[in-house]
Amino acid sequence: MTGPSAPPRRGEALLVLADGAVFEGEACGAVPEGGIATGEVVFNTVLSGYQEVITDPSYAGQVVAFTCPHIGNYGVNPTDDEAPRPHCRGVVVRDLSDRPSNWRSTGTLEAYLVRHGIPAITGVDTRRLTRHLRDHGAVPCAFGTAPRTELEAAARAAAPTDGRDLVSGVTTPAPYTRGTGPYRVVAYDFGIKAAMVRQLGELATLTVVPASTPAEEVLALDPDGVFLSNGPGDPAALPGVTAELRRLLDDGTVPVFGICLGHQLLATALGATTYKLPFGHHGGNHPVRRLATGTVEITSQNHNYAVAAESLSAAEVSHVNLNDGVVEGVRSTAVPAFSVQYHPEAGPGPHDARYLFAEFRTLMERTGGPRVGGA
Repeated sequence: MTGPSAPPRRGEALLVLADGAVFEGEACGAVPEGGIATGEVVFNTVLSGYQEVITDPSYAGQVVAFTCPHIGNYGVNPTDDEAPRPHCRGVVVRDLSDRPSNWRSTGTLEAYLVRHGIPAITGVDTRRLTRHLRDHGAVPCAFGTAPRTELEAAARAAAPTDGRDLVSGVTTPAPYTRGTGPYRVVAYDFGIKAAMVRQLGELATLTVVPASTPAEEVLALDPDGVFLSNGPGDPAALPGVTAELRRLLDDGTVPVFGICLGHQLLATALGATTYKLPFGHHGGNHPVRRLATGTVEITSQNHNYAVAAESLSAAEVSHVNLNDGVVEGVRSTAVPAFSVQYHPEAGPGPHDARYLFAEFRTLMERTGGPRVGGA
């Protein structure tokens, strides 16, 4: 078969984990320098929403392996981007579709990966890979068309996410404003997703600021509330951010709402500690119990770190994961602040938890908002 409809020719490639496991496949996407791409490999269980996953800045430093066997079926389009470009280090799939079919599609996933410089490998036994990661945990990897010995050495040398500040590579370099809602909210950008900006922009005039912004500058903007976004990497590697959040909480007058990394950083600022999960939570179907009502929510998740329940002293647990008991939400007992580990903005995923944005609005009303226009 020849012509523009023909599938691309792909060379043989290998995926090698740092623990020695090897998986065969075919190279696709962008060509990495030296024929080798590296990162910490994790698996994601979503059945759709692959473009939102790939463009989630929380995947900085990581290689995303999709458990769904067919990826790229409905192509890509600009509306589904969660960031201006992907920050993940690579993509692993079982079967990458060459002929997407969807009225919204503007191109193929592979062309999208090539355009953004993201290498990938297809034809991998992702079922075996997922079982391996569940048994042995997320580990660094290397993949590409280089010789096996070189890939093995690169995998052993690849850095995990532990102890690394990955936020500085994804945060906005300068403040910007979005939204037309009646409240005034300042959002810390630790790797904020477009879906979060849209949700917050419906209820507030939103000022998004760099992760390094001092608490004093945030309070000087006279916000009705402060939002702490998602982001990549280890929260323990961000002591400067945590110190500023602690100063913000010491003020005690401005409501704070955190999601994902923002949840971990809020809990840390309240005196808690975090730890790394064996293989993290990455998918769109995690059951979470809301303790106040007993309601079970199906949630979208993407995190490798979690808050240690026994370390909480100035906050109470509000949500728990029914799969493994991980803390999924906390609420301060002293100041107007709360957070969740999962993604209520659902980009992609179910909408069960979008009520949390309304709770943020209610909290701002109770503390004197809005300061911009009428509610």
